[in-house]
Amino acid sequence: MEYKSRKEVPDKYKWDLTDFFKSEDDFNKNLKDTTNLVKKLEEYKGCTKDAKKLYEYLNVSLDCMRLWENLYVYSYLIHDQELGVSESVTRKNKTLVLMNELDKNNAFFVPELLKLERDEYENLFKEDKRLESYRIYLDDIFREKDHVLTENEEKIVSELINSMNNFSDISSTILNNEHNYGKIKLEDGTVETIATNNFRKLTKNANESIRKKVYNSFNKKIDEYSTINAMLLNSYVNMNNSIAKIRNFDSAWDKKLFTLNLNNKVFKSLVHATEKNLNILQKYYNLRKRVLGIDKLHKYDMNLELTKSNKDYNIEEAQDLLLKVIEPLGQDYINHFKKIFDNKYIDYCTYKGKESGAYSFSTLDKDSRILMSFNNDLDSVSTIAHEGGHNVHYQYIFENNPLQYRNTSNIVAEVASLTNECLLSNYLLNNSLEKEEKLAGLENIIRVIVSNLFGAVREAKMEQDMYEYVKSGNTLTKDYLDNLSKKSLKKYYGREVNLDKYAKNDWVNRSHYYMYFYLYSYAISISVATNVASRILSNDKEMLENYLKFLKTGSDRYPRETFLILGVDIEDEEVYNNAIKYFEELINKFEEIYFDKEV
Repeated sequence: MEYKSRKEVPDKYKWDLTDFFKSEDDFNKNLKDTTNLVKKLEEYKGCTKDAKKLYEYLNVSLDCMRLWENLYVYSYLIHDQELGVSESVTRKNKTLVLMNELDKNNAFFVPELLKLERDEYENLFKEDKRLESYRIYLDDIFREKDHVLTENEEKIVSELINSMNNFSDISSTILNNEHNYGKIKLEDGTVETIATNNFRKLTKNANESIRKKVYNSFNKKIDEYSTINAMLLNSYVNMNNSIAKIRNFDSAWDKKLFTLNLNNKVFKSLVHATEKNLNILQKYYNLRKRVLGIDKLHKYDMNLELTKSNKDYNIEEAQDLLLKVIEPLGQDYINHFKKIFDNKYIDYCTYKGKESGAYSFSTLDKDSRILMSFNNDLDSVSTIAHEGGHNVHYQYIFENNPLQYRNTSNIVAEVASLTNECLLSNYLLNNSLEKEEKLAGLENIIRVIVSNLFGAVREAKMEQDMYEYVKSGNTLTKDYLDNLSKKSLKKYYGREVNLDKYAKNDWVNRSHYYMYFYLYSYAISISVATNVASRILSNDKEMLENYLKFLKTGSDRYPRETFLILGVDIEDEEVYNNAIKYFEELINKFEEIYFDKEV
């Protein structure tokens, strides 16, 4: 499904964005109307003394956010489908300018609200009963009493954040559009241009020489520019540390915990369980060596498939397969998932200049759109399962919550995507008649756990080290980050993986470092998802019922409370021990089938 440019891609494989705006004129009209509504927010200064006016303000402010999100997400999607197009950059920047105005014009509200005494605050709800619909939202603001600044200070902080909020875009553009990673001649004589969105596919090539050349060519260019990437990352970390300090938090990490209403016990339990079981991760790498028949496992071997199923999937076949995969979740879930395909929510194909990776991006009143790079393989099917899980999750949230609570934290959101990946692998294991396809199903979920549990904890620990290092007055440099990465890899890989010259480059390609402690979310979520999927597949009707309730829960509950709907306490280390036990069982099952050890 690889094309030279977006123009070559058939329309049926492109996402449909007309639900956002019908045309550029429509976008500009909405931009103008939203800008005018944002200006109106200033009229509500003093609204915290008048319950009726406060209710009006909350509605207008929420409507501004809804309208702005549609503008921003639309411009973001168009920007990512073809990076570096000046019109797209300009359009996106207009929405960022508007976001700055929205933040500034709302800046009065929180400081003003927190000046109220408790009895004044409670009286507002008595004076206008309609405010009860915002009760949880407003109560959450009161938690921030020690961390909210004056109106003028809030405006300054808002200006600071918005003026420095393009680090991720810069890094992405450099990696995906600016670099020339060279070309590789394949065994059939064809020549392919190396890019971020086909690197993984090329390093799956059975020819070691090709894998090594692709890996080295790609990373040589990365290494040449990693000093610039270190400067970008240092600035981003410094900004978050500064914002945390300004808001009277001890650290950026403490600020993150406060936002999630979690204590550090969750993460201590997660890291302790993971790092005491690194021998099981290394058992997996040892299995890779035995299956691949090699003495030394290199970084350029990490994408090499342990088993090659002859099954290639076109887009339509992938869609049909996934509708079977999710059958254990019931007909209502299937109907919601089918909506993704029927309404053209996915942008499938690859070409130079398209944003690499995959994501699902929604707004307060629009279903998400999914960006990916479809390569006709099981990874591509898995990506649709993952991002489709996000899409259906938000469909349920929108249907069951008012606008002010149509959100959820990343930690919660990833369960919906990773559960689907567990179901996919289970389906292939139990329904395929071919040994290779069974193994491919097992390998897929094993890789998901390696990446989302062990990999996410490793890199999240690196991220915490970065923040502490900068907080202590140091600067993130290429040498520091290279050494940090190499030390971390050595700890997790043990003696099972050879650290080549460019292994240290891992940090450069990790876009999640521009997402402020996002990585831990994956590790918690995959741990929960393995428990959910295994119980649903064992026909646990109570878990299925609770899981659908979980998917419908909005931001009127904090993450730990939301997980308790599933009967899971994420502070309990056993949650993570069980996930790792499940991982080891998968490894053992793969070994049994591959080496014909089944009884």
